[in-house]
Amino acid sequence: MNTLRHTLLAAMLAVAVGATMARAADAPQAPPPSGVIGTTDAQLDPEFWIARLSDADKVVLDTTAITTLNGKVMRLDPSMHDIRHLGSSVSREQVKNWIGKLTKEPSTTLYNTDGKEVPASTIDAVIANAAIDTIPASVAPKYGMALRRSALRGYPSDLRVFSHAGDTDIDRFQESTLFPGDPLVVVQMSADAKWAFVVSPRYAAWMHADDIAYGDAQAIFAHVDATPYRVITGAKPLTVYTPEEPALSELQLDMGTRVPLDTSVPSDQPVNGQTAYTSWTLSLPVRDAKGALAFRPALLQRNQDSSADYLPLTRANIIRQAFKFLGERYGWGHAFNGRDCSGFTSDVYRSMGVQMPRNTGDQANSPGLSHTLYTDKDSHDARVRAAMATEVGDLIYIPGHVMMVIGTIDGQPYVIHDVSGISYREADGNMRRVKLNAVSVTPLLPLMFNDTQTFVDRMTSIVRIRP
Repeated sequence: MNTLRHTLLAAMLAVAVGATMARAADAPQAPPPSGVIGTTDAQLDPEFWIARLSDADKVVLDTTAITTLNGKVMRLDPSMHDIRHLGSSVSREQVKNWIGKLTKEPSTTLYNTDGKEVPASTIDAVIANAAIDTIPASVAPKYGMALRRSALRGYPSDLRVFSHAGDTDIDRFQESTLFPGDPLVVVQMSADAKWAFVVSPRYAAWMHADDIAYGDAQAIFAHVDATPYRVITGAKPLTVYTPEEPALSELQLDMGTRVPLDTSVPSDQPVNGQTAYTSWTLSLPVRDAKGALAFRPALLQRNQDSSADYLPLTRANIIRQAFKFLGERYGWGHAFNGRDCSGFTSDVYRSMGVQMPRNTGDQANSPGLSHTLYTDKDSHDARVRAAMATEVGDLIYIPGHVMMVIGTIDGQPYVIHDVSGISYREADGNMRRVKLNAVSVTPLLPLMFNDTQTFVDRMTSIVRIRP
């Protein structure tokens, strides 16, 4: 009797799950005026999703577990760089390998902002500026700090280049971004001395030399580790305007940036001509005329989003932090003063202390993160079941893109992601393309990767930030 009951229950469950999958993945839905299928205005409020959780404030990973996870990622992930223990010299081969991953002859035609082909001579001149032939047999790393939000480039040039004429959203020379106070080492200067090839904990690329202040490694990491500090929990708040310290006036501090407090200034004394009692007095890097590193106080208003420590890693915080970027313009490699899909997910988790690899492929396959990989051997149904079993905060990867799960409606997973656009089939079977170019909320299952495959069909990995 028990066996029969279990069999019937299993059959009923299978039918119910199959029906839910069919409704979510196969049945076209009428899109709202925005064109974003399956969404309402209510779903654009983080509290809508948090209210659906029974354990929204339960800590998923505590501080000790996060420290262990970060150490594992740094130790095992080849895309990460332990610059604290880089040593007093780096071989020519290592430096050439770092530079050569990015600075090389493009494999396809590139176009400039006017839609015209970039001449081969222009590309050759940019590559020559990398001065790869001048790298000595042994390179002494020069330690420094980023002074401001600074672009990391694949080539020592501000030239913006694109894969298609007229499509100027994705600059193929743009790679990533560093934030104020990020530590780095310089291992090569460009021929024109305007660019430095830097190695930072999460990326190695070219940046403007004037955005770096140089100092002693011990002093730099003492500042990185200094307490007390503030963690920036807003999307991108600014320091207070100050004519006394122009370099620190209205300086942008992006989510997840950890900034020490300057405790040397008496609390009853002004900072840069202004009372400090309504603000936090931060200690930020500046450089002198010769490029040497120093630290100066700057004010961050207390009504700007920051915290005395990294936020607890809870599902509620994951959702609230992600939604602080809702509507931000998509920016490949953190361009357009925004971020891209993997920059978005990593900045959200960074505000809770988790240090993830920078790029989508590295996140999806990181040996330091808990992930499940999917190949051509995995069926459509198996992939859908896996997608429907995801939890809030899980990261779903397809080629070139990552999405963050924020909950389910009628068993269908919804995601928030920084995305150029979405495609889906309308009721008449026609494909509809909606350009978004922003951090957006969408259902997952209806999204089409191409004419025949859904996003789920192309799913390569699910990463879960868990013990």
